[in-house]
Amino acid sequence: MTNETIKNKSNEYKADQIIVLEGLDPVKKRPGMYIGSTGTTGLHHLIWETVDNAIDEAMAGFCNKIIIELLPENKIRVTDNGRGIPVDVHKSTGKSALEVVMTKLHAGGKFGQKGGYKVSGGLHGVGISVVNALSETMQAEVHRDGKIYFQEYKRGIPQKDIKMIGKLKIPENSETIFPTGTIITFQPDPKIFEKIFFDWEIILSHLRQQAYLTKGIKIIVIDKQNDKQSPLKYQFYFEGGIASYVKHLNYHKEPKHESVFYIEKEIDEIKVEIALQYTDEYKETIFSFANNIFTIDGGMHLNGFKNALTKVLNNYARKQNFLKEKDENLTSEDVREGITAIISIKISEPQFEGQTKNKLGNPEVRSIVDLIFNEAFNIFLEEHPREAEHILNKCILSAQARLAARQARESVLRKGVLEGITLPGKLADCSTRDAQKAEIFIVEGDSAGGSAKQGRDREFQAILPLRGKILNVEKTRLDKMFTNNEIKSLIIALGTNIAEQFNLEKLRYNKIIIMTDADVDGSHIRTLLLTLFYRYFPELINKGHLYIAQPPLYRIQINKQINYTYSEEEKEDIIKIAGDKSIDIQRYKGLGEMNPDQLWETTMDPKHRVIKQITIEDVEATDEIFDILMGSDVLPRKHFIQTHAKKVKNLDI
Repeated sequence: MTNETIKNKSNEYKADQIIVLEGLDPVKKRPGMYIGSTGTTGLHHLIWETVDNAIDEAMAGFCNKIIIELLPENKIRVTDNGRGIPVDVHKSTGKSALEVVMTKLHAGGKFGQKGGYKVSGGLHGVGISVVNALSETMQAEVHRDGKIYFQEYKRGIPQKDIKMIGKLKIPENSETIFPTGTIITFQPDPKIFEKIFFDWEIILSHLRQQAYLTKGIKIIVIDKQNDKQSPLKYQFYFEGGIASYVKHLNYHKEPKHESVFYIEKEIDEIKVEIALQYTDEYKETIFSFANNIFTIDGGMHLNGFKNALTKVLNNYARKQNFLKEKDENLTSEDVREGITAIISIKISEPQFEGQTKNKLGNPEVRSIVDLIFNEAFNIFLEEHPREAEHILNKCILSAQARLAARQARESVLRKGVLEGITLPGKLADCSTRDAQKAEIFIVEGDSAGGSAKQGRDREFQAILPLRGKILNVEKTRLDKMFTNNEIKSLIIALGTNIAEQFNLEKLRYNKIIIMTDADVDGSHIRTLLLTLFYRYFPELINKGHLYIAQPPLYRIQINKQINYTYSEEEKEDIIKIAGDKSIDIQRYKGLGEMNPDQLWETTMDPKHRVIKQITIEDVEATDEIFDILMGSDVLPRKHFIQTHAKKVKNLDI
């Protein structure tokens, strides 16, 4: 794109393309409605919203480079080489278009017939004004027509009118100053956010994903938080787009076929991109996006893909005699086992369900995705018969395992019914039948289970002791899981059933609390349980039902005063304060070492205990970590351990 072309396009992007819908005040009163939360997720959402404006310019064809800098004092600077936000006067407000965009909710080039964007992301176009409202300070610098324009804001309020601060001079070989573009620098408001700490890994993961979803864009991330002389710097650029994304997701997996299927096509101004590849895994990895926004709950584009995938593979299997006349059709679950797929659509008027856009609701998208994928995947299978054979063999094996799992599950459930009210024999159930008040502790070993049963409040606390380490479900199909007594007991105790018959409404306990020893074996058992819940009960995590208990590491008695500490740091602090007083320190290596009263007081009593709620902040990263740590490939796990070993403290061997 030449500078002259950019200049002409900049001239076409004027203030009359900025439409004002309503004011800004609601953001400060209820920030969670706009960014999800005032915790870590919401804090990082400020970056995503600022970057989304630049991504919108890229999707419109006016930007090919974005620079994100983490600066000292918790500041973030985002620079793009797009057209630059318009600075001319906006007729209906009498203010500059830049000030309108930065200070008015639902103001931007994303609304109405004159909108500056055909396709856009962000929080319904409110993004940058929300970031401004939730920032202690913000500066906007715009490069247009050879000039530099500037305006500063504090907690969303302009400090002065916009002004031209000079003519644009671009140093030779400059990587950060462009002929046109926008530079936004913001500092989150400490009065709004619980804690201000930007996580480098979360930022890299999200921006890498955005680079995959926008072919040909270059995203540069620089960490200058500590005024480093040689700051960390990452650059993302993927010419292959989502096909490269699939290869990245399958890096630690064994593909069933070499070629990554890819299709890009547009119908009725809806652009569809789909890439997929099957692996030898038992789980599916499917991510769907609309206008580069991750639709975690799917929607019409995902429904269209799933429908077409099942239909195409069944038709091909019948045509090529993989399925005989007497055989059942493959189910949607059968054809998704082991698949890694990305579904990305671009649409001018997305209809998202919910303020944070978790699900796409446009009904026309389903039929268009179905049509495009159906036709293209049929051609792929016909032109790649060997790869089609590998895919169908995988799906048929999955169907056979499903039938075996159904028989095993029915056997388990029949046994559960026969046991009646007692449920699993090892379960010490609670008295209340109100699931909202009930909680279950999954406890490691009979010894700890005995202490927990004696120390609990029988009214609302149930105890399920597990013997030894449960099966690693990352390496196992569902039918094999039902041969494991510990997993069977857990399924029956929870009451939700599992896999396609999972029913959240039948959950018997509002809180599921994993309680294991604070040693290596305890950590391993906890990881195995987390793997089980992540792979087969993800809804329990998403709805906030899963927790980890935090038993104390030390009992410290100073004269007659008893303190329980949960970390080495806490222990050292108490010892320093105590000075020369008589100190008795007891290190708890297992829950079984604590008597029932101590276990209740420190770990089970809701008034004093510490429990950590399990959440999934980044689905892709979580999936990759589980695959590395619990999968069958040894080398990635060895590399991960070697890389992170020095970060581990208090390791008991």
